Amino acid sequence: MEFRHLGRSGLLISEIAYGNWITHGSQVEEEAALACVRAALDEGITTFDTADAYAGGRAEEVLGRALKGERRQGLEIFTKVFWPTGPGPNDRSLSRKHIMESIDASLGRLQTDYVDLYQAHRYDYSTPLEETMQAFADVVRQGKALYIGVSEWTASEIRAGWEMAQDLKIPFVSNQPQYSALWRVIEAEVVPTSIELGVGQVVFSPIAQGVLTGKYAAGQQPPAGSRATDEKSGANFISRLLTDEVLTAVAGLKPLADQAGLSMAQLAVAWVLQNSNVSAAIIGASRPEQVRDNVKASGVRLDADLMKAIDSVLDPVAERDPAKTQSPARRP
Repeated sequence: MEFRHLGRSGLLISEIAYGNWITHGSQVEEEAALACVRAALDEGITTFDTADAYAGGRAEEVLGRALKGERRQGLEIFTKVFWPTGPGPNDRSLSRKHIMESIDASLGRLQTDYVDLYQAHRYDYSTPLEETMQAFADVVRQGKALYIGVSEWTASEIRAGWEMAQDLKIPFVSNQPQYSALWRVIEAEVVPTSIELGVGQVVFSPIAQGVLTGKYAAGQQPPAGSRATDEKSGANFISRLLTDEVLTAVAGLKPLADQAGLSMAQLAVAWVLQNSNVSAAIIGASRPEQVRDNVKASGVRLDADLMKAIDSVLDPVAERDPAKTQSPARRP
């Protein structure tokens, strides 16, 4: 496993991180989830990403149990705040009330005194940014989080938050966007701004929810038990990628992966890691063997000709519109 700095900070994180969105507490049973975390640890992953809203808090609980007994100083634990965690009007958003209550609840579920990175899960148009950043500053000064980050913020939002963080003297170091060879919306604006400010990307869905593994084929039903068949969460998110046009293009990556001596999943993860602004690629798994396969992308260098060939295959179906980086217009 290779390690990278999180943005311009001194914090080193495993360039492949393990995330439990969708899976832990919902899609897979706890025994399987624990086995996946154990596989991640065995493969050298030290960075683990979750959120308070995943599976209604159960994802944090499962991760807390899975990491219990591990040397805390040897781990980097990330969580997030924004989406609803209860029925009340204040059980959501980036208000001071919700942030201060949510960090304590997350620490309890994770069974830790602090998280290494606390992230705003989306931008909150219903709360003044000053209120949000002051609350984050208090969380940092109370020792409950070491660094601050965001998720799916636009370039201008990242800049505004970073500038306030500088005034408050707290480390704003990361953004967590969706990024893959099929979803490249951060490249035009978010990445250049982040490089300027010293903000690193911790990207999710590098294999496009499984589409870039080649498991889905044009004109065929999704495999039983795959994310596309999980109506509770995964199916809605992945459905926009399950078009014959996209799947036919993705099939064209198979000979390129074979040429590189990689599985298609390894090729997809390695592709995002070629971007120097990416601090880590988050992988998820429902089985330990998926973890073991994906981590082999660590340290892989794809040559320029292969990168061009991948671009050529996926160019007709890759999404690049920076306007696709969005947060809810109203409080969820």
